[in-house]
Amino acid sequence: MLQTLMPFIVLLSWLALPVTLICILDDWLLRPRRVIGSGLRTVGDAPLMRVLYGALPVLIACAVLRLLLAERLDFSAVLLAITVLTGLVWALDAAWLAPRRTAAARAAAREPMLTPEPGTVDYARSFFPVALVVLLLRSFIFEPFRIPSDSMMPTLLDGDFIIVNKYAYGLRLPVINRKILDVGEPRRGDVVVFRWPVDPSTNFIKRLVGLPGDHVEVRDNRIRINGKPVDFTLGKDRYTDGCYVNLARAEERLGSHEHETIFCPVALDRQPVLPACNRRGVRGYVCGDEDAPGSSRMDPFVGDVPPGHYLMMGDNRDNSDDGRRWGYVPEENLVGRATRIWFNWDLRRSGGPMWSRIGSVIP
Repeated sequence: MLQTLMPFIVLLSWLALPVTLICILDDWLLRPRRVIGSGLRTVGDAPLMRVLYGALPVLIACAVLRLLLAERLDFSAVLLAITVLTGLVWALDAAWLAPRRTAAARAAAREPMLTPEPGTVDYARSFFPVALVVLLLRSFIFEPFRIPSDSMMPTLLDGDFIIVNKYAYGLRLPVINRKILDVGEPRRGDVVVFRWPVDPSTNFIKRLVGLPGDHVEVRDNRIRINGKPVDFTLGKDRYTDGCYVNLARAEERLGSHEHETIFCPVALDRQPVLPACNRRGVRGYVCGDEDAPGSSRMDPFVGDVPPGHYLMMGDNRDNSDDGRRWGYVPEENLVGRATRIWFNWDLRRSGGPMWSRIGSVIP
């Protein structure tokens, strides 16, 4: 339903900015003049302005919804802009507009208290402290993210909403991402949110496999670090959820983190249409056994992690766009460590939210 409405939501979100500017101009400058000139406490708006004022909440709601569903949006930049804008509106009214309204009311022999304060100023004064607190929390303490892909299955699913510890690897200024205080260092096995080196405007989430200076080898989904194999116990059962069929699963230990991985010894079909798959627009993945015909294995990876960089890999080893393909993540691109799942809802999946995942710790 929401996907069907998205073009309409996008259109209304684009109208939010010009309509907001028109309403602010009328609310700040024109409406007070109408009220003072009429001698009444309130005065009716023109038909067009009544329509715009009535439509404004809907347009803003569409803009907010579009922001929440965006995957490439820098929420810190948006919050910073909201904080600065509301602070400027509040300060500008206190320093310039309010005295002018008072002077105009007295010149018209009218009690200044009878001239209503513009609604935009009231909103700005209310929203500024809230936006400031949220900005500080998101920038320095915790930030929510939404998982947009299957690359971290079975640890994280598409549609998981997670909490990221922003101070785990040092405090950074919002937007410019400059570190101002060292707090901790990344540890092997952490699930890390980072800015993708290929396109820093996009956030990725993967598991940290290689630390600076490590020599890492990945062959047939087995990892060796500095010549020593990572603890890896192959499971007896297979992973099947209707969209992924017959994938091998294993328990792996990286540093202090014990987690599950899935992989495919031989991929029989990477793009089938599976009737049991309950996610719209998602192609399936059918895996064979070690002795199945076919040669669709992952190429081996061998590399040395440069100083100040990290190697990131997905837990869904054969379906992850990660450092084995595009390289290493510089330290300055780190955003934080994923800690918990606070909600789950994949809009493409039937059945609604998966309530059992709420509150789960990310291993």
